[in-house]
Amino acid sequence: MNEQRPPLPPFNAETAAEKVRKAEDAWNTRDPQKVSLAYSADSRWRNRTEFINGREQIVAFLTRKWAKELDYRLCKELWGFRENRMAVRFVYESHDASGQWFRSFGNELWQFNADGLMTVRHASINDIAISETERFFHWPQGVRPNDHPGLFELGL
Repeated sequence: MNEQRPPLPPFNAETAAEKVRKAEDAWNTRDPQKVSLAYSADSRWRNRTEFINGREQIVAFLTRKWAKELDYRLCKELWGFRENRMAVRFVYESHDASGQWFRSFGNELWQFNADGLMTVRHASINDIAISETERFFHWPQGVRPNDHPGLFELGL
């Protein structure tokens, strides 16, 4: 079976931005199985200090992640692209079981195969504790509304 996940490389400004928004929307579902389908079966990740290989490990990682990063909401923004690669920056907010909120800032490097599946993802992420009143992301759980400001508009 030939899986495809449009838009396909080589990317242009429009299709690269579309790819980033589709990734953001998928991650905001917090459905590890659904998210894993955007990655090749042999996808390799570095996420902070973890090295993850393949969809099974992606699902396990995301399941653990969203069990501890509660009320997770994510906003991604394209930083740059070339052919089948992208640089993306992102911010997400979540809280832990004690109710402490965090804002997590990160950068990702992505590489895609010809079918538009991500084969490589490198993520570097830093967290800061914030108060609930400092939050920017208040939309209902799920996909960020189209009229919600992005990272640039929020000054992030």
